[in-house]
Amino acid sequence: MAGKLWHGRFREATNQMVESFTASIRFDQRLYRYDIEGSMAHCRMLAQQGLLSAEEADTLIQGLSEILREIEHGSFVFDDTQEDVHMAIEQRLMDKVGEVGGKLHAGRSRNDQVALDMRLFLRDEVKGTEEDLKDLQSSLVAQAKANLGVIMAGFTHLQHAQPVLFSHHLMAYYEMFRRDRQRLAACVERINISPLGSGALAGTSLPIDSNITAELLDFPALSRNSIDAVSDRDFIIEFTAAAALIMMHLSRMCEELILWSSIEFGYVELSETFCTGSSIMPQKKNPDVVELVRGKSGRVYGHLMSLLTMMKGLPLAYNRDLQEDKEALFDTVDTVRQSLRILAKLWEHVSVNKERLEEMAAAGYTLATDVAEYLVLKGVPFRLAHQIVGKIVRYCLEEGKELESLTLDELRGFSKVIDEKIYTVLDLKHSVDSRNSVGGTSLQQVRQAISGAEEELNR
Repeated sequence: MAGKLWHGRFREATNQMVESFTASIRFDQRLYRYDIEGSMAHCRMLAQQGLLSAEEADTLIQGLSEILREIEHGSFVFDDTQEDVHMAIEQRLMDKVGEVGGKLHAGRSRNDQVALDMRLFLRDEVKGTEEDLKDLQSSLVAQAKANLGVIMAGFTHLQHAQPVLFSHHLMAYYEMFRRDRQRLAACVERINISPLGSGALAGTSLPIDSNITAELLDFPALSRNSIDAVSDRDFIIEFTAAAALIMMHLSRMCEELILWSSIEFGYVELSETFCTGSSIMPQKKNPDVVELVRGKSGRVYGHLMSLLTMMKGLPLAYNRDLQEDKEALFDTVDTVRQSLRILAKLWEHVSVNKERLEEMAAAGYTLATDVAEYLVLKGVPFRLAHQIVGKIVRYCLEEGKELESLTLDELRGFSKVIDEKIYTVLDLKHSVDSRNSVGGTSLQQVRQAISGAEEELNR
C-alpha cells in the first residue's frame, strides 16, 4: 500500500479492478491548474497562520510551480494508480520536496479541495461562455443591421401570419441569448463561494483563516455550513440548467436555418465552408453543422437529468457519487461553447435571399390582420371586423385572388365602411411600419433595438 494516502489504515492492496473503476484522473486532470492554484493559496494561508514556516511555504510553492510547468509542457504523466488529480499532484510534490510535501494538506480534505477546484473551473468557464454568447449576439446584430428593411412572413404554427422585418426576427434570438447571459451572471453569485476550511465535512480544529484563502482566490464569500459546502453541487446543476436553455435556443435557431436553407424556403444560403456534401449524391450541400448543434441539445439535456438524478437520493455529506458530476459538467461546457463559437462564425457567412423573403411575405394573406385593424379604426367592433375579413379571405380563396387585387366594389360588398384608403393598408411596408408599439416590428422599433443591442455589447 505504499504510495496511497490512506495506507496507514489498510493491510491489503486495492484490487486492480477497483483502482480502474474508482479512478477519475482520466477526466479530472483538466482541473490541474485550479488544483495547484488552490493549493498555493492554502499554502500561503498556512504560512500566515504559523502552520508552515516561511521556508517550508517557499519550498512548497516552488514545487507546485514546477509541477504546473511539467503538466503544461507535457512531461507530467497521469495514470490510474494516482486515482485523481489531487493525489497525482500531491504525490509528485512529495517526490520533489520530500516530507514537507505532506504538510500541505493540513486543515484540508479532498472534499473541500475538489469543491474548490470545481468552483474555480466553472467560474472561468461561465465567463468564457458569456463571451461566446456575446460573440453570437454580435453576429446576429450585424446580420440584422445589414438586412434592415427586408420584409419576411412571420409565422405562427409554421403558417404565414403577419409581415415582419427579417431583422426583427433575428433580434428575437438576440433577446433569448440576452436572457441566457443574465442567467449565467446569476449563476456566478452562487459559484463564487469558497468552501476551503470545511475539511471533510466538519471544519478543522487547526487555526486556519478561510478569509485569507478566499481573498487570495478572489472569492467574495465563504460557505456558511461545512456539511453543505462539501456536498453541494447546486451550482453545477444550475449552470447545466442554464446551459440546457442555451442549447434549446440554439436548437430553435438551427431548426430555422435548416428550413430556411432548403429549396422549399430558399430564404438563406449557408456558406459551403460550414456545410458538407454527400457520398453518393453529387448535388447535395448538407447543413451538417446546424444539424449537429440541434442534436447536441439532447446531449446537454441528458447531462442535466443525470446530475439531478445523481443528487436526488444522496444523504449528507460527501458521497463518492459526486465524482460523477465532472464528466457531465465538462462535456456540457465543451458542447455549449463549441456550439456557440461555430454558430457565431457561421452567421458571419450567411447569405440572405432578400427577394425570396419579400416575395413570400405577402403570401398566405398575411395582410388580413391589417384589414381587420383598418375596420376597427372605422368603428367596427374587432370581432365583427375579424368575421368580415375572414369572409373576404374565403372569397379570395374561392376566386383565386389576392387581397390587394380586389376592386373597391368587391371589398365594399363585405362592408360599406371600406374606402379607397384600404389600398394603403394593403402594403407590406405600411403593415410593418404601422406596428410601432414597443418591441414591435416597425423600422423605428427595430432600429432602436439594434442600437440598444450595440450599446449593450460594447459595454
